[in-house]
Amino acid sequence: MSSRLIAPFALLGAALLAVGWSIREGQLPPADFTFNNGTEVKSFDPAVLIDNASGRIAWALYEGLVRLSPEDRTAMPGMADSWEISDDGRTYTFNLRPGAVWSNGDPVVAQDFVYSMRRFLDPQTQCEYAYQAWYLKNARKYSRAMRGLEPGDPVEVELHTPPKGASPFARGELVYGKLLRVEEDPSATPNELADDDKYTEFRTFVIKPEAAKPETEKPGAEGEEPGDGGEQSAGGELRFRVNADEGATFADARVCKQVLLDFREVGIRAVDERTVETVLQDPTPYWLELLGFYPLSPVNQRCIEEHGPKEWVKPENLVTNGAYRVEFHRLRDRIRLKKNPLYWDAQNVAIETIDAMAVESQETAFKLYETGQIDWCEKTPALIAKELLKADPPRRDLNPAPYLATYFYAFNTDRKPFDDPRVRRALALAIDRQEIISVAGAGEEPALSLSPPGLPGYTAPRCPPADPARARELLAEAGFPGGVGFPKIEILYNNNEGHATVAEMVRKQWRRNLQINVAAGNQEFTTVLKNQREQNYDVTRRGWIGDYMDPNTFLDMFVTGGENNQTGWSNAEYDRLIRGAAKEPDTKKRLDMLRRAEEVLMDELPIMPIYYYVSRNLVRPTVHGFYNNTQDSHPLWALRIEDDASLPNDYFPAAAESPQAEPAAADEAEAAAAQAGAAP
Repeated sequence: MSSRLIAPFALLGAALLAVGWSIREGQLPPADFTFNNGTEVKSFDPAVLIDNASGRIAWALYEGLVRLSPEDRTAMPGMADSWEISDDGRTYTFNLRPGAVWSNGDPVVAQDFVYSMRRFLDPQTQCEYAYQAWYLKNARKYSRAMRGLEPGDPVEVELHTPPKGASPFARGELVYGKLLRVEEDPSATPNELADDDKYTEFRTFVIKPEAAKPETEKPGAEGEEPGDGGEQSAGGELRFRVNADEGATFADARVCKQVLLDFREVGIRAVDERTVETVLQDPTPYWLELLGFYPLSPVNQRCIEEHGPKEWVKPENLVTNGAYRVEFHRLRDRIRLKKNPLYWDAQNVAIETIDAMAVESQETAFKLYETGQIDWCEKTPALIAKELLKADPPRRDLNPAPYLATYFYAFNTDRKPFDDPRVRRALALAIDRQEIISVAGAGEEPALSLSPPGLPGYTAPRCPPADPARARELLAEAGFPGGVGFPKIEILYNNNEGHATVAEMVRKQWRRNLQINVAAGNQEFTTVLKNQREQNYDVTRRGWIGDYMDPNTFLDMFVTGGENNQTGWSNAEYDRLIRGAAKEPDTKKRLDMLRRAEEVLMDELPIMPIYYYVSRNLVRPTVHGFYNNTQDSHPLWALRIEDDASLPNDYFPAAAESPQAEPAAADEAEAAAAQAGAAP
């Protein structure tokens, strides 16, 4: 099918659109390569990112100890050019690449990775992905701060005031010692003491200070010893109260910013300037791949401490170590990336300038692609993709493939009536997934599990398929016969035509099958993320792409209190199985424990799986180095442009092949080779 046959989708208003976009560009010279990134990035700080659009940019700006292959997303040398793994699988020793530098010319050294990991785990950084580093020895305890400490633990107390001679935004002076006890305020009520959000308000931390300055930290300027830091008793005890207000006073204690486990107890250290060692709590087969995940990227300490938490991420201040740097950022328009000439592999980075467009409308992005204004449309609208797949001759620029990602709805189990598992099961049984994907999809498969097909050695347990009659029975058992008395609820989703279509179909199916009143509301992506984090929703659209090839990447999200749980759901047996799997060295036993955990999840249904994703990239035939891979992730450093579109290409199948095969049946998909992804 030629492009003129898709005029109802693409060309209506395309001329006006092109003119409008040109006006927005002004006199801006075109980039060498332009793609649609789907939405605005959350930040240029990799530690706080959780979404796919921000991750694409972070992977271009930063590079970890390893980078991930564009073909199969396995670990390959990055800032480290080699590494060794101990026989017990717990100690990894990384040898840094000689000559690697930051974009300001600073050498990349081992301490950069120690600093960045400490910052990543620091509770005050508020990283939702912090748990991905809890595989490191004692990382979880450090990250949980005051709540995880026990008498006898070595601790570091961060004061409000930076050390003398430090940069203006450096971390506060550190006082080291051993935790002796935690004293509870005698005037506090049992409810106040039990309130986790106010844990530090009613407690005093008593430590015995360390006599000498630690070897691996510099609490003060060169040659200084740490101050006494607190109110000292006759027995040599220091007393601290944690308070966000530096000016607060207490009669018997000094105010500090936080009390943490001594970071020297965490399993990462700089052996020397060129060597980083990580020590894991237990063997973790996917640790290398995790180290290539964008939130664990290193950041430049000098840049952060000189400019501060809000200013260091501005393009004019930003210091990075990846293949690209930010030339400028136009809000709700584009990020212009420019090749970093100081990158260690700059000679193999082919594209000089890249524009990442923040176009939330998939239909608008498709029109930009069809009118030649972008070279890669990262998500073709489902209805348009269906038409393109019928093209004769076939459209070689669309080559969909399944990958390791699941589209699902989450229930706020802290709100009634979603605190009742019968209600959640009723809602899940009342949707027809096949009907949804027949309208909103383009090759997707109905999902009856959170973990998608394709995980090596793992077959996910499934929740029951659609059964409206049983759904009505369960709703009646929960106290809402015929939907009577059921409160009006809202489905929250981020701005996107596809999400809107799914929400409208689910709304109608729940109304039709359960006689309940449902609304659907959309917000900007960053606002949706905020409301999900604060559990300010009834039902919300979510999607998850596996960060590595293991079911744990999906399942460990929903442990009690998990940063990405965001449902309020808690189950002791589920937690026990996930914790046990993390320590189980036998692969078969470990996967069985994860399968049993997913059985619990699919029985309780704090989430409702809807479909497994397929990629829908539209890529110009002149773009090379673009692969269909398990995470639908395409590093910009690997791309290149060839003027001759007829040259053999990694993404486009040979003309004799059929690039649009029929979607695999569910049982065939389970046996398919590994597929994977990151956070849609």
